[in-house]
Amino acid sequence: MHFHTTSRRRATMLGIALVTSGALLLTGCGRGGDSGGGDAGASTKVDDEPATGTLEIWTQGADGAELPQMFEEFTKDNPDVEINMTQIPEAEFASKMTAAITAGTVPDLIYAFTETQSSLISTGGFDAVPDGLVDPDDFFEVIWDNSVYDDVAYGVPWYAYADMVIYRTDLAEAAGAEAPTDWDSLRTFGEDLKASGVEWPLALYAAYDSYTARQLLTFAKQNGGGFISDDLSTWTINSPENVEALEYWAGLMADGLASPDGPAFLDTVSWSTTGKNAAIIDGGPWFVGWFDDANGEGWADEHLSLATMPVGPDGDAATTVGGGSWFVPSDSENKDAAWKFARFMSEPESQVKWFEIFKNMPAVKSAWEDPALAGDRLLQTVEAGLETGVTLPKVSTWSQVGTVIGEQMEKVVRGGVSAQDALDEAQAQAESIGTGN
Repeated sequence: MHFHTTSRRRATMLGIALVTSGALLLTGCGRGGDSGGGDAGASTKVDDEPATGTLEIWTQGADGAELPQMFEEFTKDNPDVEINMTQIPEAEFASKMTAAITAGTVPDLIYAFTETQSSLISTGGFDAVPDGLVDPDDFFEVIWDNSVYDDVAYGVPWYAYADMVIYRTDLAEAAGAEAPTDWDSLRTFGEDLKASGVEWPLALYAAYDSYTARQLLTFAKQNGGGFISDDLSTWTINSPENVEALEYWAGLMADGLASPDGPAFLDTVSWSTTGKNAAIIDGGPWFVGWFDDANGEGWADEHLSLATMPVGPDGDAATTVGGGSWFVPSDSENKDAAWKFARFMSEPESQVKWFEIFKNMPAVKSAWEDPALAGDRLLQTVEAGLETGVTLPKVSTWSQVGTVIGEQMEKVVRGGVSAQDALDEAQAQAESIGTGN
């Protein structure tokens, strides 16, 4: 099961109060600037001198509440920079940022999650990453590539995650079920658990929205498919590989191995804790901590096992991944400080520090070698998944098209529509919507 965001990003952020100290003024807002595009990456140079001036940052989700701790680290070597932070509700962030670009009242720096990067970049309101600012090879490829359009990088990755199979060790042992490694063994895993008395062995993401479509995309990639052509010009939603993937996914529900009705997101932990289901398929790493939150420290280590996502029939590996990256609006009035802060946040030491503060996992590969991360089974599973990550279609209309796909998936599950007919309809609607490119 894939959830939209981390638990901390998902948490309601209304009314959060932040302490202001020294140069950290956390009451900033967007500001006007001359209209027109900013410097391209090739023509923007960022030196190693300390950042200066005022840096306006817009944040979203719960990540922002903890960022002042990183501001304090940054200002140790950049004492003449003043950071103003404005928190925007996550649900409103994309629309407010798009409006600010139109009005020329942008901040200097934002971070955006993988789900919304395409639509934001498509506005044309962001600068390319300056040449030499960071080394692309330092990052997990799938996270770096998520903000690359027409061979131009617009975002500096901040953190990353990969989904996995999270299952009840005790229930699997009682059923004689072995951890799934491919589609066949995933079905067998579910059947063995069902025979042992587990009502709904497998938890899939049955919300029938763009995130359900994202889960199908992962299964499609495992089957050699995909939703869009390599050049991002043509939707390929009803390809034979994708139809087979939907037949497999929906078949798990049709055969009683997964519920078509949930668990709803907030019920996931309780369903698995009580044994109503035994395995979260395509589950985010944050679930592990949530089990401890619900059941007491150490419960997850005692009761849960982790596995990378199963491969497809021909051995193709694919994993749902996500994260966040830093972006500098073209109308920013302090691009130098903005890019320097983005660079600072990508340094291995900063990546580890942020992990210690917020438990977001590094996007920089070398940070995983730090003792703070080494030897942790959850992190090892995430790291393996990042090597086989799947990016969402990098077009501005993905959210709309993804919603269409999710709706058609529900018709297969509930309405007796065939996978072929459902994806044919999704393909027709997607062609009408277009790619926005």
